[in-house]
Amino acid sequence: MHERRYSGDIGRLRSPERQTLLEVERVVELCLDGIVPKNMLDVGTGSGLFASRFADQGLEISGIDVDPQMIITAEQYIPEGSFKIGMAELIPFDDAAFDLVFMGLVWHETDDRLKALQEVKRTARIRVAILEWPYKESLVGPPLSDRINIKDVEGFSRTVGFKTIESLELTNTVLYRMDL
Repeated sequence: MHERRYSGDIGRLRSPERQTLLEVERVVELCLDGIVPKNMLDVGTGSGLFASRFADQGLEISGIDVDPQMIITAEQYIPEGSFKIGMAELIPFDDAAFDLVFMGLVWHETDDRLKALQEVKRTARIRVAILEWPYKESLVGPPLSDRINIKDVEGFSRTVGFKTIESLELTNTVLYRMDL
């Protein structure tokens, strides 16, 4: 299970260069645009990079990751957060437990993309936001064969039953906002 997962240096996930590349502040701003969430779930939280920015906005933070070392690292950066070992295809939280559910550069690594999307929708109350690499060859991110094209994103979103889906292109990534 989970053959595709990050296997590099955890410290690199929080480097200033990566934060700039991923436009972390802008992504958080766009995820929150138009809603006033009280809590959020960071699926595939990694080192807690995005979760810590959401915490800075006053949100109650929960996160899951398949890698126990990532959970330990996230807890160091967000000691007030609630972190569990878990995978996107089987999220260990109740239905509609979170106002916002976020996946940052994780969806392309899941074993079952449709199941993962069903799970993030199940646990969300207001919005799901998914940051992914654009479907084009690039010097950063995974190979094209691991990326998700917009037609698949739209198809999965319709199948799962989101009311709206919005695609926002950033410099190096794409943010999909899906409202319930």
